[in-house]
Amino acid sequence: MLKFAILVCLLGLAAATPSVVRTREEIESFRSFLENTKINTDDGEAFLARSKAFPLANPEEISGKYEGDIIVDDFIIANMIQEYAMGRNAYTWPNTKWPGNVVVWEFGEGEFGPLQQAAIEEGIRDIEEHTCIRFRYRQPGDQAFVRVTGGSGGCYANVGYWETRGVHTLNLARNTPGIGCFRHATIVHEWMHILGFLHMQSTWNRDDYVRIAEENLTPGTEHNFAIYTADLVDNLEIEYDYVSCLHYGPFAFSSNGQPTIVALQEHEGEMGQRIYITDKDWLRINRHYECPGAWNKSTQ
Repeated sequence: MLKFAILVCLLGLAAATPSVVRTREEIESFRSFLENTKINTDDGEAFLARSKAFPLANPEEISGKYEGDIIVDDFIIANMIQEYAMGRNAYTWPNTKWPGNVVVWEFGEGEFGPLQQAAIEEGIRDIEEHTCIRFRYRQPGDQAFVRVTGGSGGCYANVGYWETRGVHTLNLARNTPGIGCFRHATIVHEWMHILGFLHMQSTWNRDDYVRIAEENLTPGTEHNFAIYTADLVDNLEIEYDYVSCLHYGPFAFSSNGQPTIVALQEHEGEMGQRIYITDKDWLRINRHYECPGAWNKSTQ
């Protein structure tokens, strides 16, 4: 983790830049918000409390990380603060593709029972059956890999591949398969973060499809609804998908039980469902990884 003093220096440099449009108080508030997403990783009591307070939310939305379930690296935090100071939303990450389209992974030692391991492996198998991505269990010489853990703090993961990150984390709070973080589409949701994808409603043209009802947001959660520009997020010529397993549910971060995401267009299915993976989800993976024939398939 970047030390607090380094971040303060960064804020000072940003504040001295002529292009800065945010106040020092706004920048410090944003920094604090991002830093808070890196603490209490295994705070099961906090996760349980949020689950009770927001019964309509998906478990990954209330896992206490950035946008609910994204682990933000220190270098990304530094960049996000600089961009925020200049009035922009940015999320910088390395080449997100796993080399050779192969994800190297392992179970954390003693983290899961047989049924939970089977549920995780079923998610992996589903990805392999629908895409050209392959998974390989970690060998002793592998330095960059995903460790799947079962900490009680919720469901969350790193985004994309970064060689120097070494251990990439995917956490699924232990539960009965089919419940909480162990719903099938939630497991695949977290693997899609590992593969390099952000949430559907973060995309550059989301305001054509949804309205964020800020009046219903829990104070302090507004930054979870950042929207990113086309040079940061590529839609891969695939239409917006309300029912993607990467889309928030309509009540994400609600303060009053009222919707925080309102659809602006008619659509079939439940926004933010976690029952199945959509054809557009699979196509998004296949196009990102240049799987054979992916660009010949319809986006409809």
